Amino acid sequence: MRVIRGLHNLRDEDRGCVATIGNFDGVHRGHRAILDQCREHAARLGLPVTVVVFEPQPREFFAGDQAPPRLNRLRDKVALLGECGVDRILCLPFNDALRSLTALEFIERVLVDGLGVRHLVVGDDFRFGCDRRGDFHLLTEVGESWGFGVEHTRTFTIDGERVSSTRVRTLLASGNFAAAARLLGRVYRLGGRVVRDRQLGRTIGVPTANLPQPALSLALQGVYAVVTELPDGRRLPGVANIGWRPTVGSSRPVLEVHLFDFDGDLYGERLTVFPCAKLRGEVKFAHFDELKTQIRADQARARAYFLQHPAAGADCLQHPAAGAKEAAHPVAAGPAGDGRDDSLPLASAPLAREAVTSDSSAGAPADHDDG
Repeated sequence: MRVIRGLHNLRDEDRGCVATIGNFDGVHRGHRAILDQCREHAARLGLPVTVVVFEPQPREFFAGDQAPPRLNRLRDKVALLGECGVDRILCLPFNDALRSLTALEFIERVLVDGLGVRHLVVGDDFRFGCDRRGDFHLLTEVGESWGFGVEHTRTFTIDGERVSSTRVRTLLASGNFAAAARLLGRVYRLGGRVVRDRQLGRTIGVPTANLPQPALSLALQGVYAVVTELPDGRRLPGVANIGWRPTVGSSRPVLEVHLFDFDGDLYGERLTVFPCAKLRGEVKFAHFDELKTQIRADQARARAYFLQHPAAGADCLQHPAAGAKEAAHPVAAGPAGDGRDDSLPLASAPLAREAVTSDSSAGAPADHDDG
């Protein structure tokens, strides 16, 4: 798969394709249905599939910190699109120059002169261009005169509701990882490269792997029972804090993972983390000793969760059926529906809350991400 950053990097061989345009945040099952449409036409026409995305996403450009959190950072989105059979990704910088294009200028520069689109698949509510004239009707009209077909996306539903990134964010924020996996078609995962930090965990016997996270990708916030995949393929249970670490402070959000019964050097390594159950939200404690006590309690609850819900064997690598009752049970879903993510015990709701002592003067529970 080829990733093209900006129109200026398009080559002659990139012209002539079946294309679609969108954020593709999460690359969920609704997105994959769109990509299936594209692949059908690409096979018929003997052309590659190209996905046009924007960086930053348009809502991030206009709303800044008020934009919804991303489900994936760009590198993960690219990997997921590649697993779905996409041949090329055109990543356009969403800036003042791009947003100032009229609808007709966007069609001409990007779709016609740039990509030489032969067939386009977009939502019938798709809008673009600074003049807001860009819509499905205009694309169809222009396509007839400039030689490309236009087709609206098929609606993909589960339990009678359209699958969307917003629904996935809501389920993740509520701790319903089992239902989120059904919409995504795979177990939700986070990742990053381990960096050196202040190593406070080591001083209390709880070493952690710290993976900085982009603020815009913080769809989860709190403390979770997790399974972490190491570079050698091993998967270990543990507990993780995702967020701003309000007691000790942090200049950027961090995914901080403690692996149970592990002793090794992971600095510089890239890890994949699968949240399985939400234990609690982030809390600012008045004293570090209170935080230490709570960390021990979090570890005990996570260990108890994994003892109660052990990961299933390889013979359970199936998607939960649409309409199935949600429960704390093993769910498996590979990125392209192939079961590559070994079955994991995913909770359908946050675990019952424990009493958490916090500094009431500091505002107690802090910064839950409601998506």
